[in-house]
Amino acid sequence: MDRQAVLDKAAQIKLVIFDVDGVLTDGGLILGESGDEYKIFHARDGHGLVMLRESGCQIAVITARSSKIVAERMSALGIQYVYQGQEDKGRALDDLLEKLDILAREVAYVGDDLIDLPAMSRVGFSVAVADAHPVVIEMADWKTNQPGGHGAVREVCELIMQANGTLEDQFRRYLPS
Repeated sequence: MDRQAVLDKAAQIKLVIFDVDGVLTDGGLILGESGDEYKIFHARDGHGLVMLRESGCQIAVITARSSKIVAERMSALGIQYVYQGQEDKGRALDDLLEKLDILAREVAYVGDDLIDLPAMSRVGFSVAVADAHPVVIEMADWKTNQPGGHGAVREVCELIMQANGTLEDQFRRYLPS
C-alpha cells in the first residue's frame, strides 16, 4: 500500500488498539523468583500515546496476559480502556465498538502475533510492528519501521496524528516560541 493510501486509511481512525507483549514491549518476559512480572516500556512510545490521546483519538489496550504493571503503566498514561486476559481479542473489540459507539472501519489495531489476527482482520486499519510474525506482516495494511518495544508505537501514533492533521500542533507544544 502506498503512503497516501496508508494516510487515507489512518485519517478515518477514531480508536487505536494496541497489543502489549511484542508491541508496547519487545515481547520479552522477565519473571522474578516470587512470580513478579517485569516489562520494559519505551518512554518515547509512552509519550506518543499521550500525544495521540491529547489529540482527540481514543486508545485501548488488549492483551492476552494479565499483569499489574500493565494496568499501572496504562493508568499513568491516561489510557482508560485496558483489556487484560483476553484470549479472544475479538470479544474485547466488540465491547469497545459498542461502548464507544464507533464502527470497526474507524479502528486501527496494532499487533505482532497470530493471536492478534482475528481483531486485526476486522478493523479499518491494521498495523504490524517491524518484527511481527511474517503472517501478521503479510495481512497488515501497514508495517512500522521500528520493532515492538523500540519505537513502533510512537511511529503509529505520529502516523495517525499526521493523517488527522494534529501532529504539527502536538510538536508545536514543545518548540520554543
